[in-house]
Amino acid sequence: MAAVAASLVSYGSDSDSENESKSGTSPQKVDPDALAHLQPLKPGSVTSIAVLNSAPEVAVKEDVMTGVHLDPALKEVTYNPTFETMFAPEFGPANPFRSQQMAAPRNMLSGYAEPAHVNDFMFEQQRRTFSTFGYALDPSVDTSQVSSSSYIGAVEEAEKNKGLMAFETGVKKSEKRKKVKGGDASDIDSFLGPWAKYQDEKDVAKPSEDEKKELDEIIAKRQKRGKNEEEAPAEEKTVLHIKDAYDYQGRSYLHVPQDVGINLRSADVPDKCYLPKKQLHVWTGHTKGVSAIRLFPVSGHLLLSCSMDCKIKLWEVYNERRCARTFIGHSKAVRDVCFNNTGTQFLSAAYDRYLKLWDSETGQCIARFTNRKVPYCVKFNPDEDKQNLFVAGMSDKKIVQWDIRSGEVVQEYDRHLGAVNTITFVDENRRFVSTSDDKSLRVWEWDIPVDFKYIAEPSMHSMPAVTLSPNGKWLACQSMDNQILIFGAQNRFRLNKKKIFKGHMVAGYACQVDFSPDMSYVVSGDADGKLNIWDWKTTKLYHRIKAHDKVCISALWHPHETSKVITCGWDGQIKLWD
Repeated sequence: MAAVAASLVSYGSDSDSENESKSGTSPQKVDPDALAHLQPLKPGSVTSIAVLNSAPEVAVKEDVMTGVHLDPALKEVTYNPTFETMFAPEFGPANPFRSQQMAAPRNMLSGYAEPAHVNDFMFEQQRRTFSTFGYALDPSVDTSQVSSSSYIGAVEEAEKNKGLMAFETGVKKSEKRKKVKGGDASDIDSFLGPWAKYQDEKDVAKPSEDEKKELDEIIAKRQKRGKNEEEAPAEEKTVLHIKDAYDYQGRSYLHVPQDVGINLRSADVPDKCYLPKKQLHVWTGHTKGVSAIRLFPVSGHLLLSCSMDCKIKLWEVYNERRCARTFIGHSKAVRDVCFNNTGTQFLSAAYDRYLKLWDSETGQCIARFTNRKVPYCVKFNPDEDKQNLFVAGMSDKKIVQWDIRSGEVVQEYDRHLGAVNTITFVDENRRFVSTSDDKSLRVWEWDIPVDFKYIAEPSMHSMPAVTLSPNGKWLACQSMDNQILIFGAQNRFRLNKKKIFKGHMVAGYACQVDFSPDMSYVVSGDADGKLNIWDWKTTKLYHRIKAHDKVCISALWHPHETSKVITCGWDGQIKLWD
């Protein structure tokens, strides 16, 4: 019996101690002394022994329902607690500020919406009707028999509108059209359209006899003007402003003066250039803004200017600085001019779609060229043996090459995606560079209509003004992001990132850039009418002069002078600075 008692004790020792620690209750233990009086069992005899329950206690249903508080340090739970029990606060009572509205169940942001058998369209119609007119159908009333009691909200408004809903109109379209003269639109044969009621002569306002006469005159003038523009160019004439066209030796104003203190015939440049400080002279004569200015080739003793007043003027740079001659022959603003190598002839490009070749000395118009598109820029081929050829950048994205002798187009360079703004010859005139409104720069071999170099970056802007440096190594491009960019003009045409000139405002204007003859300075006008001068080496803005009242569109540094700069602006003035 002692063995049986020991086995019972050992049976209940380990597991019961574990259960005790888990459930917090103590199991029944068997005392060995209490079993000492038991006699050995005889064969066939039956004796009852106390039943031992070693299973752990579990929570009853009431504990689960009432939600007994769980100790947060507890590692094991012997029953399935409810959500409220698990997420009850660790300490303290429940939220005392929890209102009935907060405790109420929700299925939308504003509360709980009970399911209802309402069509989405009908609900939206009633909602919009209520927000627009102030009334809606009462959902608790049978809508088959509509009366004044069927509405909620502004009942008087509902009666006034005859129960009109948000998506309904007062009168049907077909009824409206029947009322309008012209019939129903569904009847194709008889329907005369929505303007049928205005077809009666009594409903139409007519001009009086005097007004009709005046209108006829205006229309006739317009037709005549349009006809003239299409058929024939403007009549050319010239005005000589100086007394004698020739001096006592028979020399015209094209002859290079010898008495100005410097040798204008040579191609030598000054050794050292200086910043201009003061205004020396003002050339006045243009009645509107000046578009471009060009110096006479090599010597620079004459200045050619074209303007928005449709005129071209030739000015003296030295001595009396008079206006020598005016060239009249365009019906619209003149955009660009270009001398040939000797200066005896020049080309003009205007918005009347004509390019004209003029004689610089006599003022006669030698030839006219057009392809019915607006020319934006024009350039002679600088080679001596190709002085009969010139190229023009057009508004229809093409660069057109003409032969002066035949007057015909001999080549077209059609690769740009926007109007061509500039043409600049580089590499000993074997190539030329063009820029366009398509924000790209293209390099062409002469007479080959396919560009061999195409430069376009996402960060690039349009560059409507380009100038070649005096040493022929760099191209200065006026960019529309208020910068002057420098590209190499030999071989690879790379952007020189160390040479970027900033500090002026030119966005929207094609302000011409220029270099000093010794490559010390870069000059440019800007939208505020200022003349800006940068140092070439450091790219610092050295000097700024208020040159014009309006846009300073061009600045030229005289090729033989150390500090003479010529500017022109949209105020119609041309100024000389020293």
